[in-house]
Amino acid sequence: MRKDITVTAELRGSRGKNEARRMRVSGKIPAVVYGASRQPVAVAVNPKDVHKILTSKSGHNTIFNLQIDGAETTPVMIADWQHDPIRSNLLHADLKRIDLNQRITVKVPVHTHGEPRGVKQQGGLLELVAREIEIECLPEEIPEEFVVDVTELLIGQNKRAGEIPMLGSMTLVSNPDTVLAHVVALRTSTTTEETAEAAAEPEVVKKGKKEEEGEKKPAKK
Repeated sequence: MRKDITVTAELRGSRGKNEARRMRVSGKIPAVVYGASRQPVAVAVNPKDVHKILTSKSGHNTIFNLQIDGAETTPVMIADWQHDPIRSNLLHADLKRIDLNQRITVKVPVHTHGEPRGVKQQGGLLELVAREIEIECLPEEIPEEFVVDVTELLIGQNKRAGEIPMLGSMTLVSNPDTVLAHVVALRTSTTTEETAEAAAEPEVVKKGKKEEEGEKKPAKK
């Protein structure tokens, strides 16, 4: 989804670990802009701007304007990023140029709505199997999310990717038979206890027979 957001970037004259370290100390992180049949460009961006986009509702599917000082202004998406494994702060980002007239493939999150009848009336459990699906569409028609109504699901029933309506230029890339959510029966503790009792019965009978045999032996003497 395209947003009215502009992120500024500075051209990088040099590369390497030392340069990247100095850049992070100054409050910037290294990034690379590529795609749209043009040469990659090394830039420096503010990590707060990138973090704000990644944590927004549309996340990495957000299309925003990147203004590179002295070079170009182009719509981009965050294609990849790297976090520090300990501090969790951003270390690097890959930004992909987007041609707004060309279809692209993206993964869109899927959320459920409602309480299934199989949970409310039958005591089942709703399980979320797939949390996103892959679609192809024009950049400006990327949805923020898909919402699936699971209210009518009973135990043993499910919702599949093929049931999600594709609007505008959208086409489904994921397998239409992909299960998104289903309602399953819970195994109760009562059933477990009954199974345990059934397993213990033969031992009790066997023990009883031994006792009877033991009582009969003195009678023979």
